[in-house]
Amino acid sequence: MSDTPAQAHERKVYYPGAQTVQSARISGMDAYRALCAEAQADYTGFWARLAREHLHWQQPFTHVLDDSHPPFFKWFDDGRLNVSYNCLDVHVQAGQGGKTALVFEADDGTVTRVSYQELLDKVSRFANALKALGVKKGDRVVIYMPMSVEGVVAMQACARIGATHSVVFGGFSAQSLHDRVQDAGAVVVITADEQRRGGKSLPLKTIVDEALNMGGCETVRHVVVYRRTGADCAFQPGRDLWMHELSAAQTADCPPEWVEAEHPLFLLYTSGSTGKPKGVQHSSAGYLLWAKLTMLWTFDIRPEDLFWCTADIGWVTGHTYITYGPLACGATEVVFEGVPTYPDAGRFWKMIEQHKVSIFYTAPTAIRSLIKAAETNPAVHPRNYKLDSLRILGTVGEPINPAAWEWYYENIGGGRCPVVDTWWQTETGGHMITPLPGATPMVPGSCTLPLPGITAEVVDETGHDVPWGTGGILVIKKPWPSMIRTIWGDPERFKKSYYPEELGGYYLAGDGAVRDATDGYFTITGRIDDVLNVSGHRMGTMEIESALVSHPLVAEAAVVGRPDDITGEAICAFVVLKRSRPEGDEARQIANELRQHVGVEIGPIAKPKDIRFGDNLPKTRSGKIMRRLLRSLAKGEAVTQDTSTLENPAILEQLGKAN
Repeated sequence: MSDTPAQAHERKVYYPGAQTVQSARISGMDAYRALCAEAQADYTGFWARLAREHLHWQQPFTHVLDDSHPPFFKWFDDGRLNVSYNCLDVHVQAGQGGKTALVFEADDGTVTRVSYQELLDKVSRFANALKALGVKKGDRVVIYMPMSVEGVVAMQACARIGATHSVVFGGFSAQSLHDRVQDAGAVVVITADEQRRGGKSLPLKTIVDEALNMGGCETVRHVVVYRRTGADCAFQPGRDLWMHELSAAQTADCPPEWVEAEHPLFLLYTSGSTGKPKGVQHSSAGYLLWAKLTMLWTFDIRPEDLFWCTADIGWVTGHTYITYGPLACGATEVVFEGVPTYPDAGRFWKMIEQHKVSIFYTAPTAIRSLIKAAETNPAVHPRNYKLDSLRILGTVGEPINPAAWEWYYENIGGGRCPVVDTWWQTETGGHMITPLPGATPMVPGSCTLPLPGITAEVVDETGHDVPWGTGGILVIKKPWPSMIRTIWGDPERFKKSYYPEELGGYYLAGDGAVRDATDGYFTITGRIDDVLNVSGHRMGTMEIESALVSHPLVAEAAVVGRPDDITGEAICAFVVLKRSRPEGDEARQIANELRQHVGVEIGPIAKPKDIRFGDNLPKTRSGKIMRRLLRSLAKGEAVTQDTSTLENPAILEQLGKAN
């Protein structure tokens, strides 16, 4: 959200290649517009057609949208289906049981391939094991697992028997795990003895024990443990059980539990800097429909593709674009246990070359860190790897800076692979605004246009549309099938958080955005609470970060605000260079150079008052920058928040000094 001038550099447009356009599922902008027109002319008919074409229904629906009690919308609510059946059985029954579903690469490089028939057998055995433990439809199961075939099996097994899973990222602390287990009222926790990341073993079962020993989790009857490393771990007789022993005692015949379309498939907790974590509740049918459609539209997935999403199953990206979307399409995908920098920063490129990945989906934070690695160590530059199997690139998690976009496009995609810069959220279930690889002209830094059926717009604080070219609040005006249904156990918080009365019934995304004055392309300017007000001028942190990263010295930047007696807020930038971290006079000289650069790119008002250099930024093990910690550092406060999920906690000391 900004009322400052646009960045000074020329707006570049990149067009999909002719071959990509000709072969794409949505081929050209006319095809995109035709789908949008269909949705506009008959909104419920559009979604009904797609749901009938793309999902297997045990009991077909007759109702499409129930909007009688907004914002608690229901989709296809009198239909019945099973998500696991739609992901596995349909392909086996179609004669595709021998096709590879998962290509699992462990941290040490060991590769395991699992066919659709094998995956169905594993899921069915474990689903029967859960039933033998008394887990039934509607029960909640918390999954605290490493990236693994078993993690996918656990999620699919819950879906098969109608249990609602809640996956907790394996980097979260015992306290965070405790809070989620308690709020969900979980009856079973599924975990592992340890996980392997970057050559290190990290205990999971020990953390589960610590979480449950905090009290208040009396609903948990069993802890099921996947033996990943074989490390010793404490076992509580009667409660703790081995996953492999439970599965071995069961048959591979587990008929699916047919559930209502609105049955909760999963809860996924989002956490902010303050307040209780929110259990985002997703449905079965609407969520799965959009997971499958976005695989078909955004990634143009084909039977011969090898798809790789580098996310963790602990995040929504891992749910939609690892566990459910690719399998619903019958695709073959890579599941990766490790990190992009182990044993060196060429790991991603080596895996693309080795497995012949054709669609690659990763986070801008990973791209920026690998840019720095390639600049400082030419041996791991992507030009040293054979990447010609790639045909589509994607980004997820946050807006990508134009400079990083262009590096990704040229160095990874060879200037020929469309980049789908996807905007969406845990709450939306799948992509909402994104280029389509065979249709949309691409602009670096812009997520471009909404998918067909998605009514995104930019409004002011009262819910009125703002003119294109003017910053505002991003909203979705109509309900869509994969939307959040509620916050688990707290419907009032759901209404207040996502449907505030002042916006007139629109879904509040929480992001600021601006639409280009000429073509209506969306650019995300940052979270609404990440809008800085400096001497009355509002600026999105993302545009300042993009300006900093466009400087040839800068690999990565994060911008936050701090109170200032004169300007109200001051801009504080944390910067990682493509070279070693400067100190003393050199640091002050480079900081001044960067301030001048931002002044040219945006305007003098956007110059950071503080610039702090680090070897890297404080990130979770999934690569997300922990900006709330940076806000504390910028204010000169002691960091008292939970830092257990940090990949690099020592960096906090380094980032303490302004230049």
